[in-house]
Amino acid sequence: MRISGGLAKGRRTATKRLFSGASGDEKLRPTPSKVREAIFDIIRDRIEGASFVDLYAGTGTVGLEALSRGAGRAVFVEPNMLRARAIKENAVKFGFRKKAIVVDGEAYEFLKRASAEKKRFDIFFLDPPYFSEEIMKTLPMIEEKRLLNDGGTVIVEHFFKRKLPETVGELKMIRSYRYGDTMLTIYRKKEETGEKGG
Repeated sequence: MRISGGLAKGRRTATKRLFSGASGDEKLRPTPSKVREAIFDIIRDRIEGASFVDLYAGTGTVGLEALSRGAGRAVFVEPNMLRARAIKENAVKFGFRKKAIVVDGEAYEFLKRASAEKKRFDIFFLDPPYFSEEIMKTLPMIEEKRLLNDGGTVIVEHFFKRKLPETVGELKMIRSYRYGDTMLTIYRKKEETGEKGG
């Protein structure tokens, strides 16, 4: 796995040891380079200076590429200690130490804690195991807990046969793109014009 664009273009992010899954882990299924390039083409006007959450980080390649392409900071959520450590090492190696936050834990727990701390982010990337129910557990939570900034974007990578809802609260599906068996579905939170509490 290599970064496909930006400051760290061409840098390797994952070695074979990360794919020899620890016991009990879902098999690692990294986002292919053509899909990653599509992601950053879709958000190219929004990535500069953005706060980016790689919610099911795995190798961390998508979040590292976000930093490579200009994101202001990236949060990587990954419960596997070996992979979390590799993300930290790569962030340092690529010069992103001050912009990368690696959370060793589950997506759901991270969202609960971020809500309690009143944190908000510009872009979420969700790529959970294809045949799990994680999307419909965490996508509504991002909206309900108000974790996305106004005008923010959620990108969901999922199996092409899985149908996602057109709206999730204030999140509206903008478009879906298919790449083989993979779909990218884009949600955007509407801009708010009135006053907002909290």
